[in-house]
Amino acid sequence: MDFDNINRTELAQLGEFGLIKHLTQHIKLTHQSTIKGVGDDAAVINNANLQTVISTDMLVEGVHFDLTYVPLKHLGFKSVAVNLSDIYAMNAEPKQILVSIAISNRFSLEALEELYAGMLLACNKYNIDLVGGDTTTNQSGLVISITAIGTAKFDDIVYRNGAKESNLLCVSGDLGGAYMGLQILEREKTIFKDNPKIQPDLSGKDYILERQLKPEPRKDIIDVLKKLAIKPTAMIDISDGLSSEILHICTQSEVGVELYEEKIPIDQLTFDTAREFNLDPTLCALSGGEDYELLFTIDIGDYEKIKNVKEFTIIGHITNKAKGCNMVAKAGTVHELKAQGWNAMQNKA
Repeated sequence: MDFDNINRTELAQLGEFGLIKHLTQHIKLTHQSTIKGVGDDAAVINNANLQTVISTDMLVEGVHFDLTYVPLKHLGFKSVAVNLSDIYAMNAEPKQILVSIAISNRFSLEALEELYAGMLLACNKYNIDLVGGDTTTNQSGLVISITAIGTAKFDDIVYRNGAKESNLLCVSGDLGGAYMGLQILEREKTIFKDNPKIQPDLSGKDYILERQLKPEPRKDIIDVLKKLAIKPTAMIDISDGLSSEILHICTQSEVGVELYEEKIPIDQLTFDTAREFNLDPTLCALSGGEDYELLFTIDIGDYEKIKNVKEFTIIGHITNKAKGCNMVAKAGTVHELKAQGWNAMQNKA
């Protein structure tokens, strides 16, 4: 939506406190643990005897997103979703978020309404209370920082460092789609810059575009695992690429891994689009990132419980540290796993 071509309300007309009041007026609290939300110096949360799980993430314009092709409503949803994913990756339940934004005067009130509409859409979908945050000015674009707060019983929390030899390595959903969605958007942006009269061609790419623009944190996987009475031994969400996340688990658990290339779940559209770009679909899954699927290890004794579960796939098993971290290719050759995914200090959107 072009917010410069509609009735525009300058943020200076409201001031900081007026802006905060306007953007938060429709917030409704749903959790009994939320004692006090927006409107005081701090939020108040009562978690009784539960463990509090906290994660924060920052999205910076020009580094993590490009407003040339990212709608503000999608950006708002995604900014919340990626933080909730971190809480689910701890086998915990997210309940509250804090939202802080830094904005320049190029953004109108209407633009920020769209951003917050996306955030509140995610809050409503995942039953989250928005309880506070901060708003400030920025001379060079938009910055979004979100802190997610969740709870879990002490015995339910899953860390990255619990993987054991002979554990099965599992992943939810399919991989590489978000990366290929980004490639489509970047290609169409380049074409548009060269010739603004050419309309973007996004036909038939809905699935991978949504994987990039509106990722869904896998709360359903946590629910499935609990229903099956399975507690993962280690877990992490896939933000930086499959290989990076496997290596995080292996490093912190002091184990090795054997990953089978033929078992890595890749959607057909992702596969075909990768070939269209002359890219290796497996490499896109290993290093693309932003899929926000859950990668976890489970005891081999739980195999019978999960062998027919469609929501996730067994892609390998944990080995002794001395054997290293390897991938068995479709041809049977063995390759060392390397982290080639997102590097926040080097990569740009």
